[in-house]
Amino acid sequence: MESEIYTKSTGTSLHPEGSSRFVRACLRQPVDRTPVWFLRQAGRYMPEYMAVRKHHSLLDICRTPDIAAEVTITAAERLDVDAAIIFADLLLPLTPMGLDFEFVAGEGPQVHTPIRSLEHIQALRTDRADELSYVARAIEKVAAHFSTPRSDGDRLGIIGFCGAPFTLASYMIEGGSSRNYVEAKKMMYANDGAWPLLMEKLNTVLVAYAQQQVEAGADCIQIFDSWVGSLSVTDYRQYCLAPTTELVQRVKALGVPVIYFGVDTASMLPAMTETGADVLGLDWRIPLDEGWRSIGYGTAVQGNLDPITLFSPLDVLESRVREVLALAAGRPGHIFNLGHGIVPGTPVDNVIQVVECVKQFGVANALHSISEARH
Repeated sequence: MESEIYTKSTGTSLHPEGSSRFVRACLRQPVDRTPVWFLRQAGRYMPEYMAVRKHHSLLDICRTPDIAAEVTITAAERLDVDAAIIFADLLLPLTPMGLDFEFVAGEGPQVHTPIRSLEHIQALRTDRADELSYVARAIEKVAAHFSTPRSDGDRLGIIGFCGAPFTLASYMIEGGSSRNYVEAKKMMYANDGAWPLLMEKLNTVLVAYAQQQVEAGADCIQIFDSWVGSLSVTDYRQYCLAPTTELVQRVKALGVPVIYFGVDTASMLPAMTETGADVLGLDWRIPLDEGWRSIGYGTAVQGNLDPITLFSPLDVLESRVREVLALAAGRPGHIFNLGHGIVPGTPVDNVIQVVECVKQFGVANALHSISEARH
């Protein structure tokens, strides 16, 4: 490992050819400082994005590679983060599977005909994933834009993503957002073969979708399990762990690290790490050191500042950033992020300030990483 470490005194980069600070952290390799990016870093809090939304719907942006790439690039450059996550939506794979949906103002996504039976699941298509290629074309544009290393010698990481089987299934069954997930859990508990078939069909489409993104230039795939926190640990293990593990492993086999992220998942982190994901995303409800200890230090972690902290005065904001970094304790494999996405109304300057704080205070991780590698 020591032969791979380069210092600034030699005039060379800490990163081997073609890698990035972000990817090295995903793999728990030495970095010169803690990398930072944000969930929903391109979104409704940013004036540049709102200017685009005046002329295009959310789905129009997702399905138009030039615009999706522009939104992705603008946010990454404005914030000066270490990774750009492609602008897309979790529900895009539903359309080629045969489920139409739309975004309703004030209500979020709505699936026109929710699935409620084995027969409906049997009718879902798995052979049209190529219809999602517009996301790959957007990634190609983003990857080309960021192909040249920045002034600090680092190449920006490019993140693709997809939903996890449980979260996408819940949208498909509930028809939209839900408080109790009654219909989804009823199908999950029913012993009629519907749930495992839905998991299988989703994974077929999601792996093909992830492959398109990797081939287009994504350095990493993040798998979002936004609603998995609604499950008990027992239900997660019985109904979701196996299909989620299959998805993680098949995406890893494409040659990129995988980040697995869920919300309100403190109780199930040890089970989630059994998927073999390279990185687990932590939300803000659990201290970072406690979350990391619960999964073991052989897995990297991402997080976990409360996104609402971005509304606080700068002295409070800086204190919370320092706290997260201190709890990481300089171990290799920490990626600074929020515990969930940036919300509308967040002051852009405060987001930029967090990036600057991480750059200033996140160097200790590099020193510890190098020391660990040498011993």
